[in-house]
Amino acid sequence: MRYVSTRGQAPVLGFDDVLLAGLARDGGLYVPEAWPQFSPAEWRAMRGLSYPDLATRVMLPFVEGALDEATFAPLVRGAYASFDHAAVTPLKQLDGGLWLMELFHGPTLAFKDVALQLLGRLFDHVLTRRGERVTIVGATSGDTGSAAIEACRDRAAIDIVILHPRGRTSDIQRRQMTTVLSPNVHNVALEGTFDDCQDLVKAMFNDAAFRDAHRLSAVNSINWARIMAQIVYYAHAALSLGAPDRPVSFCVPTGNFGNVYAAYAARAMGLPIERLVVATNTNDILARFFASGAMEAAPVVPTISPSMDIQVSSNFERVLFDLLDRDGAAVTESLTRFRSTGRFAVAEAQLGRARAIFTGHRTDEEMTRATIAATLQMAGELVDPHTAVGIAAARAAGALGTPLVVLATAHPAKFPDAVEAAAGIRPGLPARLSDLHSREERMTVLPNDLAAVQAFVHARSRAALQGAALQGSALGAPLGMGGAA
Repeated sequence: MRYVSTRGQAPVLGFDDVLLAGLARDGGLYVPEAWPQFSPAEWRAMRGLSYPDLATRVMLPFVEGALDEATFAPLVRGAYASFDHAAVTPLKQLDGGLWLMELFHGPTLAFKDVALQLLGRLFDHVLTRRGERVTIVGATSGDTGSAAIEACRDRAAIDIVILHPRGRTSDIQRRQMTTVLSPNVHNVALEGTFDDCQDLVKAMFNDAAFRDAHRLSAVNSINWARIMAQIVYYAHAALSLGAPDRPVSFCVPTGNFGNVYAAYAARAMGLPIERLVVATNTNDILARFFASGAMEAAPVVPTISPSMDIQVSSNFERVLFDLLDRDGAAVTESLTRFRSTGRFAVAEAQLGRARAIFTGHRTDEEMTRATIAATLQMAGELVDPHTAVGIAAARAAGALGTPLVVLATAHPAKFPDAVEAAAGIRPGLPARLSDLHSREERMTVLPNDLAAVQAFVHARSRAALQGAALQGSALGAPLGMGGAA
């Protein structure tokens, strides 16, 4: 399997190099050169497989040339051994044609665990084999950070620095990051928004000298391996509901577009996915795009679904690459215009191709709260605000003629204040996290300034020290002498 950049100027890479690279050197995102295909008979043969076995089967084409099945399968099994539910991503029926897929049974109670528990093991395997270190830098609106930290804590070959917007995550989201005191874990509370955090991470990757010196790598959904692992739960749900002999649709609460892009990828691999409903909160840049064909940024508005408080949806670039017929220059031109003016638009024919698959829907705060209360009353399910945004969008989409699966992206206990205010019930944390509020916190507050963040990363990157030591050794300077000590 070979991977190409959405901007067309970066080297074509194999899986292990894409894993470690994260962002392509031309600023683009890596995607498969061609989508692997499963026939209807092959999909049928996967029905009834355990989640780890299904995951191995679905993902194996993506790691071809880097990992064989005998090496890959144990990594996958290990990734899901810590989940609280045997099905890993269980399905529940809300009413006649509406289903809920729970993605929050991993260590940090959010859907990011499904991919990141595997990603940490993949990093460990590849780096150990190569005898290398990396410095992972990531931005989080709340859930990616804790899941990434949990996956990478105490790993000898990794230092991880996570930026979150100060005061814009829930208390539990923050504490799940800042109470991990492992020496390789570093949390930054940035004075800014998630989009500011994301911009700084991209700027560090686009600084070639800094990137190389610190061996930067990514765990955000810009990393292809994240998308690859998320494809599996769409296959799991579709097969459980009758695919490939019966089509299915999904409603995905999203801000950065990575989660719903994984559904698009599953469709490209041959699953009969008929519609993808893109559910947004008040920060509705994606819903506005599918209505008008224009991607137009607006100020970020804080909401009770903070993981979706995003106005620059990085992963949309991967779909844009296909809408523009995989023309990297056209993608670069569109996104350069977006950065300079805050807006770009696609042609009517390209919008039509997008609308053939995607529908966007915006849910405001009042409807989010009402949906939390109504879901408890009608279905007996207590859901978090992000999942409520998805349920509201699914109901607004109406009858699609297929089963419609809403992704439950986080445990309600991650947002107890919002859930209690809406439903009158305060959700409790699982017993293993019951002492979270009494644990010691550690984080550093930094301004929204690239130089300040780079200095912080430099001071904590063992990969940079390893690189300097290797360079000194190559020049004949013995370790422990002069500045290398």
